[in-house]
Amino acid sequence: MKKVIPLELIPDVGSEVLEVGGERFLQINEAMFSFYKRTKGELSPYFLALKERKVILGTRCTKCGVVRVPLFELYCPECDFEQMELTELPDTGVMNSTPPIVYFAHSLFQHQVPFGRGRVLLKGADTALPINIYTTKGILTPRVFKKGTEVKLVFRDERLGKPTDIFAVPLSELSEKQQKKKGLQESELDWTSPEEPSVPEPTPEGKKALERVLERLSELAGKVATSERAQKDLKEWRRSIQVKTAGGPFAILIDDQKLRIQSGTVEAPDFVMVCKDPDLFEDWMNFRESLTNAIIAEKLWISLNSEFITVFKLDRLPRSLRRTGK
Repeated sequence: MKKVIPLELIPDVGSEVLEVGGERFLQINEAMFSFYKRTKGELSPYFLALKERKVILGTRCTKCGVVRVPLFELYCPECDFEQMELTELPDTGVMNSTPPIVYFAHSLFQHQVPFGRGRVLLKGADTALPINIYTTKGILTPRVFKKGTEVKLVFRDERLGKPTDIFAVPLSELSEKQQKKKGLQESELDWTSPEEPSVPEPTPEGKKALERVLERLSELAGKVATSERAQKDLKEWRRSIQVKTAGGPFAILIDDQKLRIQSGTVEAPDFVMVCKDPDLFEDWMNFRESLTNAIIAEKLWISLNSEFITVFKLDRLPRSLRRTGK
């Protein structure tokens, strides 16, 4: 039988010692692989409806009328296990509570951060559906969702018949046509038009602060060029980042282990950062504030939710430089 991953490519559980920059580090391999197929059994109708028809199914008790979603049981526990019937539910509802936002996730979900994880009470349902939540208006912060926020369920373009085939976005971010459309897919949403915060015209004080920060950032970029650890943080990563501040614009340019700082604007950046106070980057370099925390606190805004991984890479740089004595 042909294996998806040949056995010789699956490392054994164990540990090894690595030496980097004259220091020894312990690396442990905890091989957590599980290869098997399993059936959804009697719950298959729910997952097939997600995968094939872009429909949310629940169950309605024929005796008490309670509607439960997701489909996790076929007999009502409140009515001596009276048999329930399948019923199609609408794809809109409200957040059942204020959801926590996940910024630091397991490696399997790292590419999805940040995302919220909450429960949506669909219209006509008596139980809430657990689901991931996103925004199309830039970075997801705690203020976007709260208890009672109206949302719409959106279907992934590629569906496997899993709970993650659907996610929720605020109803207010959608057009009237999208709000009414049944089976709305992620590719039909506009992920490229975030609501960028306004930045006041540069003041003399702001320009002076930016000039000082740019000098420090250029020094940091020079140190990256001589730090193996910092270069590893940026390995095989390329991004053009336009930064807008109250002191004026500048750009952070990442090109496979190289970091460059450029004053002014760049054409067609990969994404945009906005912060009113350029001294935020001074605080970042001096370990008083991470870019990640600045985003959570809404001191820093980025235009693409998916670029949070770039922020993680940037946040590693000051630490890597300190460890190498740069």
